[in-house]
Amino acid sequence: QVQLVESGGGLAQPGGSLRLSCVSTGSMFSIDRMDWYRQAAGKDREWVAAINLGGSIRIADAVSGRFMVSRDNLRNTMYLQMNDLKPEDTAVYYCRGRSQDDDYWGQGTQVTVSS
Repeated sequence: QVQLVESGGGLAQPGGSLRLSCVSTGSMFSIDRMDWYRQAAGKDREWVAAINLGGSIRIADAVSGRFMVSRDNLRNTMYLQMNDLKPEDTAVYYCRGRSQDDDYWGQGTQVTVSS
């Protein structure tokens, strides 16, 4: 059974950068599609980015041009590179992995953007 663990969150200044990681305990080849979501305090969960097994990506309009998702199947890891961070990016970031039969979520990692 796959488990997903996010890391890399923390405090960043506006305009700064962070790189989030999502590590799978199982083979990444068993996960057809992976996504990043975020949820700010008092707000609904928001989809951020997606990448499939072959590397095709989609990025939400709100972060397009600043965020990029990638996937290293050999290391069982998905990344979210976040550049030009803004206070409105403050949220708990979650990774999600989906296959035909399963839907996995990580525990989340807090990102805070503040001066």
